[in-house]
Amino acid sequence: MKNRYFLLLLCLTILLGCKEDSTKQNTVNFSISFTENVSTTAKDGRLLLMLSSNNEKEPRFQISSGLNTQLIFGQNIEGMQPKEAVVMEADALGFPYASMSEVPPGDYWVQGLLHVYETFNLSTGHTVKLPMDNGEGQQWNRSPGNLYSKPVRITIPSNSSESFELVMDQIIPAIEEPEDTEWIKHIKIRSEKLSNFWGRDMYLGAHVLLPKGFEEHPEAKYPLMIFHGHFPNDFGGFRTIPPDPNLEPDYAARFKVKGYNIIQQQEAYDFYSRWNDPDYPRFLIIEIQHPTPYYDDSYAVNSASQGPYGDAITHELIPYIEEEFRGLGEGWARFLYGGSTGGWEALAVQLKYPDEYNGCFAACPDPIDFRAYCLTNIYEDNNAYYYESDHKTLEVPAHRDYLGQIQSTIREENQLELVLGDKSRSGQQWDIWEATYSPQNEEGYPKRIWDKRSGEIDLEVAEYWKENYDLRHILERDWDKLGEKLKGKIHIYCGDMDNYYLNNAVYMMEDFLESTTDPYYDGEVTYGDRAEHCWNGDPDQPNHISRLRYNSMYVPKIMKRIAESAPEGADLNSWRYK
Repeated sequence: MKNRYFLLLLCLTILLGCKEDSTKQNTVNFSISFTENVSTTAKDGRLLLMLSSNNEKEPRFQISSGLNTQLIFGQNIEGMQPKEAVVMEADALGFPYASMSEVPPGDYWVQGLLHVYETFNLSTGHTVKLPMDNGEGQQWNRSPGNLYSKPVRITIPSNSSESFELVMDQIIPAIEEPEDTEWIKHIKIRSEKLSNFWGRDMYLGAHVLLPKGFEEHPEAKYPLMIFHGHFPNDFGGFRTIPPDPNLEPDYAARFKVKGYNIIQQQEAYDFYSRWNDPDYPRFLIIEIQHPTPYYDDSYAVNSASQGPYGDAITHELIPYIEEEFRGLGEGWARFLYGGSTGGWEALAVQLKYPDEYNGCFAACPDPIDFRAYCLTNIYEDNNAYYYESDHKTLEVPAHRDYLGQIQSTIREENQLELVLGDKSRSGQQWDIWEATYSPQNEEGYPKRIWDKRSGEIDLEVAEYWKENYDLRHILERDWDKLGEKLKGKIHIYCGDMDNYYLNNAVYMMEDFLESTTDPYYDGEVTYGDRAEHCWNGDPDQPNHISRLRYNSMYVPKIMKRIAESAPEGADLNSWRYK
């Protein structure tokens, strides 16, 4: 009998031991340093560690919120010295695994990167540390001056307590400025307004497309078309030669189209051909560079954390361009358009500067009614990450395709942002909305609209957003003052299967606009059937084509608007030469 009890106890001990081993997590850590050949000074910033199960590209180029993402972990560092080793512990915050201790055993390519921060002494009296844009459009994995290590292969064994060393001995080089051509000119000006806010020199730039005959017609003055959008490296979609016959066709997975690179070149060349047609109106078109320490562009409005970008663009940059390139320089001859971020900007700028612009064409705009902040009502919902339920946990989606297939959730995207940078410093979508719409907190950073970890919404911050940046609410609140100024100027286009559910806010905006009677808004809101993000209002072309035609899509509508609204005595002839 004793032997039977002994054997039973032994078996139980073995089983418990096996259970303990099977649930034991990794305790790996990484010691990361940088060499004097990349910097001899101390650095502040966000230290990032990336692991990839493949070597198709460097790990830093394989991070996203989608299904194909690889692994990333992050932590803040201050005053990191050359050769100083900083340890990234197993409990470091990560994505898609919450911590490094959850990384499965296996072979990985690993890489370290330091996203460098600069100290700003703001005019508000706050001192903040943020990543300055260095000509790349606020991209942490490409920003000049950031330090990184070459990818190395490691093996994380089961139940490991391994330590690994990474040395950042590489630095991302400066970006070459684009060169002027016969057609495209590049300008950059120091903004007095922004420099005063940020406590250092701050610049605005633009790529300017000149009309045919600009040099031959010095008497002509031109209307101005302002194409808002994300940071442009150069003026896009304009090509003076046919597509490269030797170009190897690529495959655009988003649109399921082979040879999309060839299509893009053909569309760019077609636009050049239209631009030179004898009957085509002569305009100036500009794409603006206005990156901030928070994102690849400022959202073109004044904000508490980013400063007076709206005033700087409208009252400093635009007049400078018009003076330099013979613009007409009057509100009736300026037009705004763009998609996504640019769509929101076009509508917001028209609303906030109603006399300075004569029409906006807003395609797939970011949320223009915060009752539909994608799939969240920030005024009534308690939590942005989960649907309310007594007994079931269901996450709120963030991204879908045209058939409704989900690639990511709001919680996941915000977790990735928190890894890339706390205090709204990730340089990503949800954080820039905070940096634009929120008041400053006591440290000088944007107040969170919701807790980044739990998703719990701050209703006081939501009320601030409502009164200052909810475009539908502002229009409804102030229609008695704005209605006559905006009549005929508002045009909105959105696919009804927008990837980010942006059509929901457009429906709400349309409900208000169509209810206006004193005066009626006299614009248009249209939808693309099963069209995804970036649909721009063309009912005859698929999404992958229409999104390439922003620069010519709205010209007939702009010409009609000019004919109907130009003041008496306006110059309607000098720019209409053949």
